[in-house]
Formats: sequence, C-alpha cells, structure tokens
Amino acid sequence: MRLLTRYILKQLFLPFFFSLLIIVFILFTQFLLRAIDRFLGKGLDLGTIFEYLFLNLGWITALAVPMAVLIAALMAFGQFSEDNEITAMRASGISFLTIVRPAIILGFGIAGVLILFNAFIMPEMNFKARMLSGDIYRKRPDLNIEPGYFMDDLPDYSMIIRDKEDKILKDVRIFSKGIGETQTSIHSKTGNLTTIDDAILLTLFDGEIHELDLKDYGNYRRIEFGNHIITTPADDLFLNRRDTTSRSDREMTIQMILNKKADINNRVEIVRSRVGRAFLRTKMDSIIPPNFETATLALMTFQNNYTSDTTHTKDEIYRLEKDIGIAKRQLRNEYNLLRSYKKSFNKYSVELHKKFSLPVACILFIMTGTSLGVLFKKGGFTIATSLSFGFFLVYYIFMIGGEDLADRTIVSPLVGIWTPNALLFIIAAYLLIHTVREQPPLRISFNIFNRFKKNKDELESTGTA
Repeated sequence: MRLLTRYILKQLFLPFFFSLLIIVFILFTQFLLRAIDRFLGKGLDLGTIFEYLFLNLGWITALAVPMAVLIAALMAFGQFSEDNEITAMRASGISFLTIVRPAIILGFGIAGVLILFNAFIMPEMNFKARMLSGDIYRKRPDLNIEPGYFMDDLPDYSMIIRDKEDKILKDVRIFSKGIGETQTSIHSKTGNLTTIDDAILLTLFDGEIHELDLKDYGNYRRIEFGNHIITTPADDLFLNRRDTTSRSDREMTIQMILNKKADINNRVEIVRSRVGRAFLRTKMDSIIPPNFETATLALMTFQNNYTSDTTHTKDEIYRLEKDIGIAKRQLRNEYNLLRSYKKSFNKYSVELHKKFSLPVACILFIMTGTSLGVLFKKGGFTIATSLSFGFFLVYYIFMIGGEDLADRTIVSPLVGIWTPNALLFIIAAYLLIHTVREQPPLRISFNIFNRFKKNKDELESTGTA
C-alpha cells in the first residue's frame, strides 16, 4: 500500500510543479507587460527591477496554486484511467477511496502550506511591493542627455549640448527656468555631470555667463570663467525608499487583521454610546435604533406626540424641535460613521476569510479533479488545462462577486467568501460518490433523439414510395 501511495504521489507531483510553473509564467508575463511602463526612462538598476518583480510573485503564486492542483489531479487520474490502472487497482480489491486518499492528503498538505504563505509571507511581499511601486512612481526619469535635444530634468535649468564623448559634454548651453528678476544663460566649451548624495554637480570649463536684469534691460553682465560649478538639488531623481507602518487589508497578517477588527469594534462602541446619549437626551429612550432612518422616524413620532399634547407651552415645543433638529444632524453624522466602520470591518473580515478559502479550495479541486480524470479518461495537458480553466474561472467569478457583495455589506463576509467553496464541495462530493459507485454522474436519455431519427426515416420512406 505504501508503494501505491508513493506511486500516486509521484504521478501528482510532476504535473503539479509543471503546471504551476506554466501558470505562474503566463500570469507573470501578463503582469510584466502591464508594469513595464513603470521602469521605462526611470534609470533603475537591475537589482531594483528584479526586486519589484520578485515581490509581485507572491500573489501570482497564491492564485496559481489552486489551478495547478486541479490540473495535476486531472492529468494524473486521467492517465490512470486511460491506461486502465484504475480498473486494475479495483480488480485487486482496492477501493477508489483508497486510491484517491494520497491525492487528498497531498491537497491538505498544499492547503496547509498555502495558509501559512497567505498568513505571513504574502502580506509582507504585498506591502514591500506597494512601497517600492510608489517609490518607483515618484522617481523622476534619469538624466538622459542626448546631443541636439533640450534636457528639462534639472529642477532649475534647461540644457542642450552639441556632442558627447563618454562623460565629456561638448558645446554646453544652459538657460535658467525661473521667472525671477534675472535671466541667466551659460555657454561653455566642455563640461561633465556627476551626482553626489542628493545633488547634481554640473562642472563647466572655458565658458561665459550672461545675466540680464528683466526689470532693466540696460543692466547686462558678461562673465568669463575657466571653471564653473552648478549645484542643484535632485531628491526626486533618485529612488528614495520610504518607511511607513500603514498597511492595507491585503498587506496584513492574521494577527494584524484581528487587531484591526478589535480596534474598529472599540470605535463602534464609542460611536454607539454617543448615539445612545443623543437619543436618550431627546427622546428619553435608551433603545439605540439600528439605522438613521429608524432613528429619524422615532424622533418624528415623538415630536408629533409631544406637539399634539396641549399641556406643553409654545416655548417647550420650540425647544424640543430645536433639540430634535440638533439630534438629527448629529445622528446623521454618527450613523454615517457607523456605516463606514461596518464597511471597513467587512473588508478586513473578507481578507481574513480569503486567507483560508483559497487553500481549502485546493482540497476541493483535488477531489473534483480525481473524479473528472476518471470520467474523461484523458491525461493530456491540453484537456486538463481546458477543464481546469473552466472550473477555476467559474469559481473565481463567484469569489470576486461574493467579495464585492461582502465589501458593500450586502451579504456577510462568511457567506460571500465561502459560497464558492460550498458549491465546489457539492460538485466534488457528487462526482466522488458516483465515481466510487462506478456510476456516470450525468444520465442523459437519448430516447428523444432515437424517436426523432425514427420519424425522419419514416418520412423519407414515405417520400420515396
């Protein structure tokens, strides 16, 4: 039995890693084509580029693993069925559940590793990727000096050169950008450009400076120089790494999400206490309405009852109406705040559930793939990939839809995220039960087609006669 387990696991491992590499490559290529604009003209070193690409491999891998699991199960068990190995194993007295057990164990192992990855590693990769992406975005293009073209990358100057040999600039002309009292232009025979820390040094040789007072055109100066240095700050020409503790929901570990949810709950309780005090102060009722519409209705009902009571004076009614107006404005703000807190709470809950739902889907995809492989009796990569893509696409659409509904507080995060897994479990269980019983999962009656063929034959025979 151990030999059989090792054999089945071996047949699963190879397709899994092969398909995982293919899917990661496809997704990574699509990402690279979208992200390549971030690197163009930025003057980034290869280390920074590879770092950015590597950090984005986290979410790509997490998305590719469930599909790779499904492809591996389809390929392995499809090949078993095509080679009649499943029939031979069953003839030897081995049940299908025993045959599929190593695959399910492998699914649990992959799910466990993926949970750890989603909980600890991927949040850090997403966080660092976002920070690096922002730093790259804010970095100005590198100094690109081409002979015959104006260069405007310098903060305070525009520059044009006639020729360039290695680092030596020839026939350099510089013009000031600022709209100040003085217009400056500089011309030198040669020069070179270097960077130090957060500044640019432009060293010019054998030239002259022309200064013109824009308020008095008669005030003109010409200065000759043998060596002249222009220093200009260039903070945004370099890639400056930021450091921050602010993280989005997809950049948080499980503990971070739990802490965030606890903090939101504390804030909600503070707001609810303010709502309770405002409602009690106006209506003399300790019951907190669930929403602003209910609170407004209760206040208006109380106001109508109060004003209809003839025992109250006009001053008392006026003060009540004023208090209710103030309370309504406060309650509107407080309930809007509660609504935003609920959306934030749901957003973090969704992310928490997602860290477990996709890994669990790996187990369900294993169960589905083993049955479909036996059913189709084809172990080729093309068929397995086509079926896997169809199943995963439907699953992903349901997951995205559920996530959106949960974020909009239409459904709970539990329902929104786990509904695709529940549907997948029903399908997997249905296929597995029928495979164990050696029954076709779908029984299609062809009587209607036979009847149609019979009627067609009768019409043709009548026409011939």
